[in-house]
Amino acid sequence: MSATAPTAQNNVHNLLNDRDVVFVDGVRTPFGRAGEKGIYHGTRADDLAVKAVRGLLERNPLVPAGRIDEVSLAATTQSGDQGLTIGRTVALLAGIPQSVPGYAIDRMCAGAMTAVTSTAGGIAFGAYDLVIAGGVEHMGNHPMGAGADPNPRFVSERIVDPQALNMGNTAENLHDRFPAITKDRADRYAVASQAKLAAAYGNGQIQPDLVPVAAKRPGEGWAVHTRDEPPRPGTTLESLSELRTPFRAHGRVTAGNSAGLNDGATAALLASGAAVRELGLAPKMRLVSFAFAGVAPDVMGYGPVPATEKALAKAGLGINDIGLFEINEAFAVQVLSFLDHYGIDQDDDRVNRYGGAIAVGHPLAASGVRLMTQLARQFDQDHSVRFGLSTMCIGLGMGGTVIWENPHHPDFGTALRETTA
Repeated sequence: MSATAPTAQNNVHNLLNDRDVVFVDGVRTPFGRAGEKGIYHGTRADDLAVKAVRGLLERNPLVPAGRIDEVSLAATTQSGDQGLTIGRTVALLAGIPQSVPGYAIDRMCAGAMTAVTSTAGGIAFGAYDLVIAGGVEHMGNHPMGAGADPNPRFVSERIVDPQALNMGNTAENLHDRFPAITKDRADRYAVASQAKLAAAYGNGQIQPDLVPVAAKRPGEGWAVHTRDEPPRPGTTLESLSELRTPFRAHGRVTAGNSAGLNDGATAALLASGAAVRELGLAPKMRLVSFAFAGVAPDVMGYGPVPATEKALAKAGLGINDIGLFEINEAFAVQVLSFLDHYGIDQDDDRVNRYGGAIAVGHPLAASGVRLMTQLARQFDQDHSVRFGLSTMCIGLGMGGTVIWENPHHPDFGTALRETTA
């Protein structure tokens, strides 16, 4: 739905309750490769987040910045340029009025997802009407686990398997648990992810939600970045078969069938149904339900399964009601274990239509909103789909799932409301 379709927009407005939570818009910076060769080497994490927040507000001029009730931004490593209550500091740096509060949040890979669900709860309760939620991760400035000090009791008291502290090992453990998920299947999935992202770029489906970022690398000049850096569109099965398995000798997890180490930021605008009507906004999705769940930390990649079960139950839906899936591709085996659980073919057209993190990158706490933004774009292009979900695994054995409704669908807001009343 867009501002060019006032009749359809008004119909949607009439179907929203005042406390419904809607996803108005989402943007992100292009994702970069972490490290000295990456496009954001020398760029501060908080400046990346500022770019995302400013870009979000600039393309939503109907929303006065002073009307924002909260800014919730996630970062996994909350120190240095990702510390100091980053939601508040980024809000100030982005020019949002000082009267608008902000805070930081951490749920590892699901940081941005949790920023969305936490503020969504505030909207549903009536504490907020307009919020900005997102995340940032500069893995070049803050390598995964840097500065962490896991309690020795985790291992000495056998609370957590030692392998659970290394995400690659947990992916190998999933291969062990599900032997039908072979390395060949994982590699085929990875090749498809690269190809789908390349096709989405070719069709102009990624670019509209990217905020250009000007960055200066040490010793070099300025450059404006408008595309993601990690994709490898020419990836083949043959090239993946030659990669080493760093987490286990003769293992199945490689750099080719996993997400990389990346830098980037995301930001989303959420609103209440009341604010949508008052300001004349065009919602892209309505939040139906969400859930988080825990699993054994040494198979953390399986977390999306119980989280999805909980979210579906809360919504009164079944897996067959879901027409689009945005699954974070931390590792190919993690996505495949989810699909196999539900009997969904790995080549199913409903799954990650624009490719996923294996191709585009996974800057940890930022990724949850990327999933939502891509789902919203697909809703806009496919009005036959009513419900979609975004889901991801989370370090130390968790999963998170959010179910969304497409406002373009003819049955938007009707039968579901009768079912869940």
